[in-house]
Amino acid sequence: METIKTIKKRYSYASILFKQLVITEFKLRYQGSVLGYLWSLLKPLLLFTVMYIVFVRFLRFGEGVEHFAVSLLLGIVLWSFFTEATSMGMRAIADRGDIIRKINFPKYIIIIASTTSAFINLLLNLLVVLVFIIINGVDIQWTILLLPLSILQIYILALAIAFLLSAIYVKYRDIGHLWEVFLQGLFYATPIIYPLALLIDNASIVVAKVLLLSPPAQIIQDARYSTISQSTGTTFGLIDNVFIALIPYLATLAIGVFAVFYFRKRQKYFAEQV
Repeated sequence: METIKTIKKRYSYASILFKQLVITEFKLRYQGSVLGYLWSLLKPLLLFTVMYIVFVRFLRFGEGVEHFAVSLLLGIVLWSFFTEATSMGMRAIADRGDIIRKINFPKYIIIIASTTSAFINLLLNLLVVLVFIIINGVDIQWTILLLPLSILQIYILALAIAFLLSAIYVKYRDIGHLWEVFLQGLFYATPIIYPLALLIDNASIVVAKVLLLSPPAQIIQDARYSTISQSTGTTFGLIDNVFIALIPYLATLAIGVFAVFYFRKRQKYFAEQV
């Protein structure tokens, strides 16, 4: 009985700490800002506006693609969450060094709290996407019920990468610069600002299939398929071999398992290294 009480007390404390970290993280993000929490909605909208003007109006990306403007916005929102969650999660342990040195608690709470703060932003931004879907007259199908699965997958992927990067970042701060460069490359290798159909027409369907083996690309395309248009190319739609099509899903799982293992192995050294 004493053991059960101890476990309950420990997880009750962890729950309280988690809530406080999420609230603090969310408040600090917009501290001293005139618009405050509105920036969580304005940032992706402003980015969408710039990309829409440049790539859709001037460069004519997405011509002939059904509801491409909404697809672009959804892609930007999901990508913004992925970059925010992984980048913030990577620095979370190092930024909380004072707490780690003073208090003994499960270190994974810091990473989960950091990514949860980004996840709240994602949910708010998805409400904006919903408004655009209604305004653009998108025909909502039953497949929209599959959207939570894509959201769950991108959160698991971002959380796993945050666990892995945070453990590395504590000792090697160079990983922050490398990850920033990697994200830039991955952004252009993901069909966000250009439709997949454009890549198939001007490059090769093989190139399109290879790009869709990336978990972020697969998730964004699946989300567009379930929410906006069933004509959107997806991993299972373009790749006939089911085992190859499963690669991005299995990659998400593999990254998650390895990240948890590595984080648990390194967490005992965090207090000394931060």
